Amino acid sequence: MVCLVLAPTLSSCIEDQDFDQYDALALEPVMEASILYVEAPERIINLVTGGTNFFSQDFNFDAFSSNIFSERVIEGTVTYEVDNTTSKELEITVQFLDAGDNVLDTEMFTVQPATTPTLEREIFYGPGGRSIDIVRNTSSFRVSALNLGDNTSTSSLPDPMVTLKSSGKFRVRVK
Repeated sequence: MVCLVLAPTLSSCIEDQDFDQYDALALEPVMEASILYVEAPERIINLVTGGTNFFSQDFNFDAFSSNIFSERVIEGTVTYEVDNTTSKELEITVQFLDAGDNVLDTEMFTVQPATTPTLEREIFYGPGGRSIDIVRNTSSFRVSALNLGDNTSTSSLPDPMVTLKSSGKFRVRVK
């Protein structure tokens, strides 16, 4: 008698399993990391005369061009912060370069002398923004900085320098 009562109860609790749900699953985590950090003290800026770059350097950055990232990135944002505590007006240029040193994208910053707030800028890559192919094909960055002011003044702030920081936040398709 107990078997007759339990049999319908057990079968009514069992649901057919749908193992095709995996195919409909979309895994798209957001990855965030620092990209660049560059600083130059005002004393170094004052050493260069004649309106030339006081700083110019290429930085290898294979994280974007690695297949695991470049084939899966969907969209993202690069965020820049520029802080200038020097007495100089400065122009800073960041270029995205491919493996052949071809310029894929350029971002320029004109920064006023000290006591100005930190300059912040977000650049979106992907649908509705700049091409995500720029990010996919970037293998290095070129950063250059030009003194638009004089070579003699010195900021009254302690340890005057210009600092450029950037970070990226990207959504990638895992599956």
